[in-house]
Amino acid sequence: MPEPPAGESRARQLAQAVRDGGSGCVDVLPPPPGADPEDCLYVLLHVGGTALVRRHGVSTVLEPGDLLIGDTRHPAVLLRDAECRMVEFRIPCFYLGVRQADVRRAGGLVARGSEGVGSLAAQFLRTLVVQSRAHRARPGNHLARSVCDIVAVLVAELLEREAPEQPGGAAELLARIRAHIEENLADPDLAPESIARSQHISVRYLHKLFQQDGTTVGQFVRQRRLDACRRELERPSRRQTSVSAVAHRWGFVSHSHFSRTFRDAYGLSPREWQAYAARADGRHSS
Repeated sequence: MPEPPAGESRARQLAQAVRDGGSGCVDVLPPPPGADPEDCLYVLLHVGGTALVRRHGVSTVLEPGDLLIGDTRHPAVLLRDAECRMVEFRIPCFYLGVRQADVRRAGGLVARGSEGVGSLAAQFLRTLVVQSRAHRARPGNHLARSVCDIVAVLVAELLEREAPEQPGGAAELLARIRAHIEENLADPDLAPESIARSQHISVRYLHKLFQQDGTTVGQFVRQRRLDACRRELERPSRRQTSVSAVAHRWGFVSHSHFSRTFRDAYGLSPREWQAYAARADGRHSS
């Protein structure tokens, strides 16, 4: 008998995993020490049946493979029939670098599982749920981290689409400024003055753009640097690298300032996070 197509085989595996796993929630990664266990983002993967999302008066019918972003386990915007099957994933916002305000804004947004980043995220989530149900354990740490990275990109993309158009091409300018910041995070001299100069705008206008986006230039730069340091500190290849070296690599001049800022943002020190990530890797490899 010929083998079923790969896509059909994966669909059967996923359906079986859903039946075996019941209605439980897949925890992609556990909250790290010090993090609020309620500070999570939920992703619902539609598997089958009828599901409808009503948001701001607009109805969207979900197709198998589509993703619904939620800020709670049971989004009020979701309507579904008795035959509907969905897999729910819970991801601590700590691993996403997403502000709580942005999580609330993202609640109810839909990503099509047949295109773009939504397709990539859906594929990884399918693999993750099949593995976790098959082994009755948390999925591999590297796969889980990859899922977090892809979901973070997806949420950022959905929020960018959702953002209201700003006059005079301000949204496009803000996107260019963010890209410039990302490319120059390691520069300790990155500051509002140099950022504004690179875009040929005034510092005052630069601050206004970020204010309209609900943050400040300094907060955005600091958070992106912290996210980069957090990801580097958890990599096994960087375990022998000192915290100070990582901090300097991403533009932090003062070690004490970096440690204090890291703890304020994530609830634990850089060394504690590095040790926790090492223990987590050890558990998954055993």
